Amino acid sequence: MASRIVLNRISFHGKGAVAEIAHEVKGLFLKKAFVCTDPDLIKYGVTQKVTDVLEKAGLAYHIFSDMKANPTIENVQKGIAAFKESGADYIISVGGGSAIDTGKAIGIIINNPEFADVRSLEGVAPTKNKAVFTIAVPTTAGTAAEVTINYVITDTEKSRKFVCVDAHDIPDIAIVDPDMMASMPKNLTAATGMDALTHAIEGYITKGAWEMTDMMHLRAIELIARHLRSAVQNEPEGREGMALAQYIAGMGFSNVGLGIVHAMAHPLGAVYDTPHGVANAILLPSLMKYNAAYTGEKYRNIAVAMGVPGAGNEKTSLKKARLGAVAAVEQLAVDVGIPQNLKGIVMEKDLDFLAESAFADACRPGNPRDTSVAEIKELYRALI
Repeated sequence: MASRIVLNRISFHGKGAVAEIAHEVKGLFLKKAFVCTDPDLIKYGVTQKVTDVLEKAGLAYHIFSDMKANPTIENVQKGIAAFKESGADYIISVGGGSAIDTGKAIGIIINNPEFADVRSLEGVAPTKNKAVFTIAVPTTAGTAAEVTINYVITDTEKSRKFVCVDAHDIPDIAIVDPDMMASMPKNLTAATGMDALTHAIEGYITKGAWEMTDMMHLRAIELIARHLRSAVQNEPEGREGMALAQYIAGMGFSNVGLGIVHAMAHPLGAVYDTPHGVANAILLPSLMKYNAAYTGEKYRNIAVAMGVPGAGNEKTSLKKARLGAVAAVEQLAVDVGIPQNLKGIVMEKDLDFLAESAFADACRPGNPRDTSVAEIKELYRALI
């Protein structure tokens, strides 16, 4: 069976990359941007870095910011109505996963109106048309939504998140500018950075992994281990390293899938509004232990990428290398201030619903170890 790689048509990386927006838009003769962004990014002047570029170039735009941190069906529906009223002919999504995911859903439904029921996009939807032309400008170093074919929407009525996978939704252009990420507070930098690490590790061990994505994921793990701590301290080198690392991880996992960490994190966001990166970071070490025996030599390679002394030595047992990989991930989470368990987040009465939701999640089948609702329930319970 052939393995597929889907990436942006073009991407720009590095300080000042945001200025490329004007050149690209003018070259494509686009008329008016629908700027899909988070209200806090407007408040703190981050979105303005993009609108300033548009204004300087004499380019028209309309701002839409009616969205939550975990975007909902209602947010998407309001965005579709706003796009139609705006007269825009392309989208610029400015923000983290929430803004970019919202933009993806809007763009898909505008060009595929038969999927106006947002729930119909869950899983692998058979859309026929490419989404509205989209430029994605991430402001966090973690979700990699700017380079993935995935997006996640929250169904508040059913208290669940659902994953949509569609090659038609990938942004045409990605602008990965570390200056757009410089205003992230420490806790958000830590959470999104651990989200990127989860992408890299789960993408590396998922059932669909292959040589090309393995290369991407191992490099991303190495860069995150080297740069996340300094990024949390808002050091320029750390910011630049994480901007690149999270994009590389996204290049990989978008094309091969994830696993049980994401499957279990999604219900936490839907039920408790837990930030996605925090949920992943708390779950990752214990679920790495759960999966360890089903990953061959891959944890040894993770340990080497994380800088574990002696992990690559042939005299170091596989068991010790696996323990070293898990310990390195645990230590990184501690160093950047991630909570170590789900105490105060998960309630015993919700365990059945959480486990059933996680088992039904689109990410779960990619896990290297087959699981069950009962096992997932116990994995949650062990962390509360």
